[in-house]
Amino acid sequence: MSINKIVASALVGAAVSFAGFAQADVVFTKTTDGTKFEISDPKAFGDTKKKDNVKTAAEIEFLKTGKNIYVGDAKAEKRGKKRFGYWSCTQCHGPTAKGQVGPGLVGPTFKYPKDATNVGMFETIWFGTNGGMGGKGYGVMAPDDGMTVDELLKTIAWVRTNGKGLTGNEEVK
Repeated sequence: MSINKIVASALVGAAVSFAGFAQADVVFTKTTDGTKFEISDPKAFGDTKKKDNVKTAAEIEFLKTGKNIYVGDAKAEKRGKKRFGYWSCTQCHGPTAKGQVGPGLVGPTFKYPKDATNVGMFETIWFGTNGGMGGKGYGVMAPDDGMTVDELLKTIAWVRTNGKGLTGNEEVK
């Protein structure tokens, strides 16, 4: 290999590495106690139908920027509605997430103001609250059970369809 090819390869590699570090990842904070958390279990990722544990494009985007690309995606929102029923969210939050025994999830006001953003709502659902809702995130409820990141993003996208114009992506740059 010529020296020019080696130098060119090194420059491309450095540019790719720099680009990866230039954009900070989302930092998650538990609603329960304000401590930071990371999602590291590979089983917490991937399309639940494929059960492949490979991060979806939506998961990658969300973990990088906080943007939920499923908001406005009718197919994903339909799947999110099913997951909302499957995880018994309807029992407390009602069939349209507007509240019942538990608080409404669609806004414009929220029990936890950070839930106006998709990152905030994700944090609240993943690890639960001090108000009685247990965490639904993979490995939180039980060591080998719970919602994957992808499932939760679809569920949040469906919840957003029941509000009045709030997408949760408003603060994302």
